[in-house]
Amino acid sequence: MRHTLTTAGLIAAVALCTAAATPSPAAPVGSAGTTFLTAVAVAPAQPVHVAAVTGDYLYWSFTAEAGQRPDVTATVRLPPAADRHGAQAWTVEVFDGLRRRQSCVAGEQSPLAAAAATQVALRCQLRQVRSWAEPWDGDPLPGTYYVRLSSTELPDRDLGLPVQVDLLLAAPAGDDGADQGVLAAPLVPDNRPGSVLTGSAPASAAPVADDDDGGSWLPALGSRWLWTAGGGVLAAVAGLFGFSLTRRRPRAA
Repeated sequence: MRHTLTTAGLIAAVALCTAAATPSPAAPVGSAGTTFLTAVAVAPAQPVHVAAVTGDYLYWSFTAEAGQRPDVTATVRLPPAADRHGAQAWTVEVFDGLRRRQSCVAGEQSPLAAAAATQVALRCQLRQVRSWAEPWDGDPLPGTYYVRLSSTELPDRDLGLPVQVDLLLAAPAGDDGADQGVLAAPLVPDNRPGSVLTGSAPASAAPVADDDDGGSWLPALGSRWLWTAGGGVLAAVAGLFGFSLTRRRPRAA
């Protein structure tokens, strides 16, 4: 009996360890943002199911690391054909943390759905995320990325019709030896515009001189003051010369 209990305990412990080692699937996402600042964060392999309407701009964000090749796929289930009045054009776009639009190297980025179509499939695969790039390059770098899904062309009478959007993000690994380098900091945007940064100034920073210290009320002489004074003198001379001309009267013969 004791051996049986020991064996059962070992089996239970192994089962618990296996369950702990197996990652649980991410919970589905059921919302989307309407701007870059309100974009909803998603992770690779995390399903997204959103109810929206035609004319909406839907935003999501994700984090990409060096060596990955992010791949975004979306499916839009359109309203019934009887409720639509023509074809619809949809597009999926990906932006980096600096709001630069990234090129899609694979997939149908801007498909056109016929008037009788029931759904439209979109896909955008980015270039491999690099660990470094020159300042003038537009290569994808590690940091935050944004996905925007929208309908670009459709009849005005079809605006506001309900649609169902399914989106999935994948981040397969690319060629690790494609580039060599280290990025100093990820491209993470400032999502708190207008906030005041607190903290002491660096010790190496030079102190800023205070002009209003009461030490002297005379302004420092410089080219600006010289030009101002010279211009005033020339203006005064020109005014006196003009006044002298107006005071002259022709003498009677």
